[in-house]
Amino acid sequence: MIESKITKMLNIKYPIFQGGMAWVADARLAAAVSEAGGLGTIGAGNAPASHVAQEIDLLRTLTDKPFAVNIMLMSPHSEDLAQLVIDKKVPVVTTGAGNPGKYMDKWNEAGIKVIPVIPSVGIAKRMESYKAFAVVAEGCEAGGHIGELTTMALIPQVVDAVDIPVIAAGGIGDGRGVAAAFMLGAEGVQCGTKFLTVYEASVHQNYKDRIIGAKDIDTISTGKRLGHPVRALKNPFSRNFFKLEYDSSVSNEDLEKEGSGALRIAVQEGDWQKGCFMAGQVAGLITKEQSTKEMIEELFNEAEQVLKGASKWVK
Repeated sequence: MIESKITKMLNIKYPIFQGGMAWVADARLAAAVSEAGGLGTIGAGNAPASHVAQEIDLLRTLTDKPFAVNIMLMSPHSEDLAQLVIDKKVPVVTTGAGNPGKYMDKWNEAGIKVIPVIPSVGIAKRMESYKAFAVVAEGCEAGGHIGELTTMALIPQVVDAVDIPVIAAGGIGDGRGVAAAFMLGAEGVQCGTKFLTVYEASVHQNYKDRIIGAKDIDTISTGKRLGHPVRALKNPFSRNFFKLEYDSSVSNEDLEKEGSGALRIAVQEGDWQKGCFMAGQVAGLITKEQSTKEMIEELFNEAEQVLKGASKWVK
């Protein structure tokens, strides 16, 4: 059994977070992850607070285990969501796509454990100054919105810079990745792409099949020009977006419109031509569908075997 500060502090069995993926991380998936011993997460995305409230209520009918709500701070509903998690006594909040500073005091006063997703040492230190409970340090191998640094370079630098727990994200697709994260100093891992193909993920079968069939070079990063790059599978949509991004005749506004709704189309309709199939570089490691419980147990059984065998390198 792999234990860490995170398992004890959050009262979870396995030190694994499920990423707060918009349109994917709903109550049923989050509940399945929490029931399996990880930290399930409801991804608020751009949804209004009323919808997220329904998801929280549904999750609580499915599990009594700890869970999180991810708030994307670029959302037009972020103010309402910031209050909602207090009203609903959500135990853990993860944040992304913005600075949670203005909400930190009231979240901390409410007893919420706040865990921002960060791409750099500087932002990690700022989050620690806001009294964040921990940080998720995410490398650019991850799917969805990404930073510039790789996981291998980012994690040890963040670990050295802050005194709060660090969760590693980006490029973790099997037990070897989990073991590596601990060797870099992390107290746990967050996975997103890995959860796309579990039975409990309510994504279109085409999406799951594309992840399972992906090769190592089948993702592409687009959107850097707009200031918020995204990693997704290479398909007609992402290739065209990449082309438009380097076309000076296309305005930023038009580029934003081009991407609007593309993730929903992928998740709900499975449209390979028009959808944005967000996925990390570990898609090439994912070869099957399985239950959330089976996936998490397999991941940590593999990690234990890797860590137990590490002594062979020391003479």
